Amino acid sequence: MNTLELRPLSIGDILDRTFTLYRNNFLLFVALAGIPRLPALASGLLQIQGTVGRVPTFSASMFGLIALTYVLSFIGYLFSQGGAVVAVSELYLGRSITIMQSFRRVVDEIGPLLGVLILNGLIIVVGLILLIFPGIYMMCRLFVGVPAAVIERKGPMESLSRSMELTKGFAGRVCIIILLYFVVSFGFGLIMSIPLGVVIATGARDPSVVQTWTSVQVVLNAILEVLLTPILLIATSIYYYDLRVRKEGFDLQVMMDPDGANIPRANFRSIVPEGQ
Repeated sequence: MNTLELRPLSIGDILDRTFTLYRNNFLLFVALAGIPRLPALASGLLQIQGTVGRVPTFSASMFGLIALTYVLSFIGYLFSQGGAVVAVSELYLGRSITIMQSFRRVVDEIGPLLGVLILNGLIIVVGLILLIFPGIYMMCRLFVGVPAAVIERKGPMESLSRSMELTKGFAGRVCIIILLYFVVSFGFGLIMSIPLGVVIATGARDPSVVQTWTSVQVVLNAILEVLLTPILLIATSIYYYDLRVRKEGFDLQVMMDPDGANIPRANFRSIVPEGQ
């Protein structure tokens, strides 16, 4: 596999490389986004079976099922994002990678990744509560925290600090990437949800119809998320490397030492050890 040329990229270049990597490794990225989501999907469907068409009951089991769905969704996203970072890092630098190798690396870094996502979420939520703009700004500044944790093996606080360092002066570009992703997601979601909403509303008097089509809607939403999520995850990793090329001459480091033998581990390393 050939290494993609490491050089400063425009927004168009980042998007082009994102879709090229996604298209050329479609099954890999769909699996990385989809497999971790299956437990949360199953829990969500069980929740629908227990609530649609019935009088809502605030039982401990129902609250437990709802909480389980959210927890499984969070864990699934953690593995999806971590796995995508691992995969992009290997593919971007000319190495092959499998689904299991990607997930295995996430397991090794589960603690730092968990810390990064929790702290990231808390900071953004606080920013949104204070005012909308600070929350959006912090979302952009912390954009590459996960790649910093996985690639450079940093702790949660170090990873977020690293992201703040790398994105300084480049938060606007991150905002454009995030905005484009949400526009695409919202557009596809709207196209899919309108006809399903009409069908559900039409059969509102029949609980079995509502239950069936609500389950269909949940499954289709999950499929749409699995197909679209890799776009943002791939773009995140590519942008991480772009920032390092711009600010640290990472392309020159790799050019002088393509195997990474003499580059400090904090700057460059193979995600998957040789022979695995």
